[in-house]
Amino acid sequence: MAKILVLYYSAYGHIETMANAVAEGARAAGAEVTVKRVPELVPEDVAKASYFKLDQAAPIAKPAELAEYDAIIVGAGTRFGTVASQMRNFWDQTGGLWAEGKLVGKVGSVFTSSATQHGGQESTILGFIPTLLHHGMVVAGLPYAFQGQMGTEEVKGGSPYGASTITNGDGSRQPSAIELEGARYQGGHVAKIAAKIAG
Repeated sequence: MAKILVLYYSAYGHIETMANAVAEGARAAGAEVTVKRVPELVPEDVAKASYFKLDQAAPIAKPAELAEYDAIIVGAGTRFGTVASQMRNFWDQTGGLWAEGKLVGKVGSVFTSSATQHGGQESTILGFIPTLLHHGMVVAGLPYAFQGQMGTEEVKGGSPYGASTITNGDGSRQPSAIELEGARYQGGHVAKIAAKIAG
C-alpha cells in the first residue's frame, strides 16, 4: 500500500475542497492517504479582514516529514501565474531533504486553481514541476485518459499537467462536479504509480 501525502495551501477553501477530492481518489485506488496543509504566512488580522477560510481541519505539515511518503500531491492556488507564496516558502525549506536525496524516486504531482479560466493554471503547475524534478521525483499529471478535461460544453479547469478549478474573482464559484472528478482521477492515478514504484 502506497503512502501518499496531499499537501495543500488554500486561502478561501477551493483548494481544500480539491485536496479532499484528490485524497478520495487516492484512497479508492488503495493508498494510505494523509491530508495536510502548509502554514499561513498572512497575519491573522489581515487574513480575517480578507475573509480567508481559517477553520480548515487539516493539520500543518513540516518539511522533514515529506520523506515519509511514497508520493506527494501538491495543491495551491495561482498567484500571478505561479504557485502561492505559502507553498513556495514551505518547499524552500526542503534543502536538507534535497541534500540527502530523501525524495528521489517518489512520485510528485500538482493541482491548482485560479480566478479566471485563463488565469495561469497551466503556468502554475508547469512552474512548480522543476521543484519536484530537482528533488529527483517522478512527475505525474492528469492524463487525457480522464476525458472530463475534453470538450467545450461548459467552463472547466483541468489539463494534462494537473487538475484545477476556477473560482471567479470574488471566490463565488466552487469546484464543479467535473473538476472534482478530475481531482479524484489524479489522486487515483498517482496512487497507482506510487504503488508500482514502492512495490
